[in-house]
Amino acid sequence: MLLVQLAERALQIRIDRVPDEAVRTAQEAILDTVGVTLAGSRTDCVAAVRAAVAEMSSGPSTLFGDRARASALDAAMINGTASHALDFDDCSNTMGGHPSAPILPALWALAERQGSSGRDLLEAYVTGFEVETKLGRAVNFHHYEKGWHPTSTLGTFGAAAACGRLLRLDAEHLARALAIAASMASGIKANFGTMTKPFHVGHCARSGLLAALLAREGLTANAGALEDPQGFFNVYNGPGTFDADRLLADFAEPLDLIEPGVAFKRHPCCASTHPALDALLKIMSENRIAAQDVAAIRSWTHPRRLRHTNRPDPKSGLDGKFSVQYVLARAALEGAVRLDHFSDAAVHDSQVRAFMSRIEAQPHPDAVMETSEHFFAQVRVTTRDGSVFEAYVDRPLGRDRKHPLPLGALETKFRDCASLVLVPAATDAIADAILDLRSVGDVRPIGVLMRDGLRQDERQKTILG
Repeated sequence: MLLVQLAERALQIRIDRVPDEAVRTAQEAILDTVGVTLAGSRTDCVAAVRAAVAEMSSGPSTLFGDRARASALDAAMINGTASHALDFDDCSNTMGGHPSAPILPALWALAERQGSSGRDLLEAYVTGFEVETKLGRAVNFHHYEKGWHPTSTLGTFGAAAACGRLLRLDAEHLARALAIAASMASGIKANFGTMTKPFHVGHCARSGLLAALLAREGLTANAGALEDPQGFFNVYNGPGTFDADRLLADFAEPLDLIEPGVAFKRHPCCASTHPALDALLKIMSENRIAAQDVAAIRSWTHPRRLRHTNRPDPKSGLDGKFSVQYVLARAALEGAVRLDHFSDAAVHDSQVRAFMSRIEAQPHPDAVMETSEHFFAQVRVTTRDGSVFEAYVDRPLGRDRKHPLPLGALETKFRDCASLVLVPAATDAIADAILDLRSVGDVRPIGVLMRDGLRQDERQKTILG
């Protein structure tokens, strides 16, 4: 059965045999996720989840951005929601979604409960990442285009695999955890642009952790839950729309962390808008074009990406993260897209709204649907004097190893995010610990740094809409 084979392959991943390149990438991805989770802890969607579980149980696990602690399950859900609240977390070309946000909040909460080492956490993280991304190879792109949110559907398996590994489950029990996860996977793209999208991740992080705990306690499940006629593949995708063989083919050879690697976000908005953003910023900078000189902007992207980003009239800050028209207007007017651009008030700014009328977004006429090369954009700027400037971006900066972020940009991003809630000394100490996580004997002191390093003026304040 596939889940048994998948569990056996997953358990063969050993941190002492993981290439240094993959370990470095994992540590960078964990640093990035911790940063965006700290910043996301102040959003309204996280406040709503906190209020809904107001009677949550106390426990050993850190609530990011708070002095309080909670049970591992509650912390996984709340921190998982925070990790995706800003849509600033990393992406995976293979998964078709965000790989670290579903895994790390569950894994971190469990690691604090158990007093796990950094090595054990890294090994579990690499395992969960490989499971969810290779599962993505089997179901995408049909899974994504059908309307599922792979971050949460596939991420539930990733979180279960990671937590099962940290719990030291054997192959039989890890397969059970994955089978339980198959019944807990959920998340539909119709809720993109609302608070429910980040909650997808909180729910899946909690579900993945719960699946692993249930399997440890003896809860049974069908090890054929993937390939069964009424299993995950046939129910979530449908007959003829998946390739089960791709799940195990070349598993961990190489690790997905190595090829294609992690896509780190440069801009705090939907990744589908990033190629157009990079193209516009390139045009404006290289040709020294001022916003007042722009007569029109036209953007062409892959229809798979445009389907959820063609939003000429965003209604809220969250909606604005998925509006290519809005983010291009912000980039043209201010030369960057920042976290504070995604409050409800910012999205309704009259100057930005007026500029958005100059922007048109269309599907690229040469786009092919059956391709993984769908991260491109072509942008044309026409100035008031009739001059025309164009740029084509095949992939945005940070998307893969061939298009890296500028040197030091990831650490700067972490500090920018973490500094919203932590004092500088705590921010620096956490960064140092995570970037050397393999040498950390117990992850719990990092949680202490988060709690004790909280800025006095931000303890109870919601700072981002």
